[in-house]
Amino acid sequence: MIGWDFPRGVMSAALLAEFAGELGVPRGEVLRGTGLDETVLHDPLAQVEAHQELAVVRNLIRSCPGRDVALLGLTAGQRYHATSYGIWGYAVTSSRTVRDAVELALRYIELTYVFCVPELRVDGEAAHLHCRDDDVPADVRSFLLARDIAAIFTLVREQVGAPLRAHRVALRLPEPADAGPYRGLLGLEPEFGHDHTRVSFGRALLDQPMPQANEHTAALCERQCRELLARRRARTGVARLVRDQLLAVDGLRSDMEQVAAALAMTVRTLRRRLAAEGTTYRALLDEVREAYAEELLATQALSVEQIAYRLGYSEASSFIHAFTRWKGVSPREFRRRTGSGSRPGARSPADGGRPGSPAGRAD
Repeated sequence: MIGWDFPRGVMSAALLAEFAGELGVPRGEVLRGTGLDETVLHDPLAQVEAHQELAVVRNLIRSCPGRDVALLGLTAGQRYHATSYGIWGYAVTSSRTVRDAVELALRYIELTYVFCVPELRVDGEAAHLHCRDDDVPADVRSFLLARDIAAIFTLVREQVGAPLRAHRVALRLPEPADAGPYRGLLGLEPEFGHDHTRVSFGRALLDQPMPQANEHTAALCERQCRELLARRRARTGVARLVRDQLLAVDGLRSDMEQVAAALAMTVRTLRRRLAAEGTTYRALLDEVREAYAEELLATQALSVEQIAYRLGYSEASSFIHAFTRWKGVSPREFRRRTGSGSRPGARSPADGGRPGSPAGRAD
């Protein structure tokens, strides 16, 4: 995952414009200065940048003075149904179990409209969705946090066929004058004023079958998700050069200074050039590490400790923590679920094979 700064489908911006219209705000007002217009909103294949959707949100908030910003987000989030997400929504719907659905959803999170990126953590008999929002701009954070939480609860209710019966919901939001809308959506009294946002529920829910599960549809949809994500992740310019450096032999053991030197530029210049392309060195490093980790684990050729070393980690524990953050499960659990034996046609990194890009070689 690279955080929330990724290209996204236009549907979310269209939903927000429609929501603004329901509030009596002209569409032109929420689209002002965003680089978007009505033609783009009606193009199902159009993509927008994260900063453009943020501009839509800012215009919406600005056009509703005196309103509770978080409550606006909570209301807007309930308009995000599975069909709003295109092929990602169908992939989630056809998953075998809730766990499979959640893991797939997080694996292809860049095909959604999320800003407060969720992570799944399992602790004993409890499971938790942690929503990271530290990097979300402060002026829109309350709106987007409430929107993304509402979208999660709406999606679960529709896909599982029952409300998400959370045990606890801690929100990084100030306590509102009226918590009724939150209780109505979440099914419990949320805790406001926390320094993080977390939704906790029983682990048993993860093993519950999905009502519309279909193995063949799920496989087809995931393949399409993978191909779509590969196209969106295909990078050009300096970012592509950095990825090529990281994909080279021992590239993942290089630091930013070494990569910058190989590209004949200073670290400061490299950082500035990557920022201009909407990414960072750390984001690119994580992309390559995540993809390479999946490949190495699937080959069954190396231990977790050996894989950690190949990926440039000084300690296995650092790799395990990072992988669990990416996938919601530990490397060993991921390996167990993917089965034994090498994937057909895959070149094992243990044999000197060059790792692929996050969704196969985009070039």
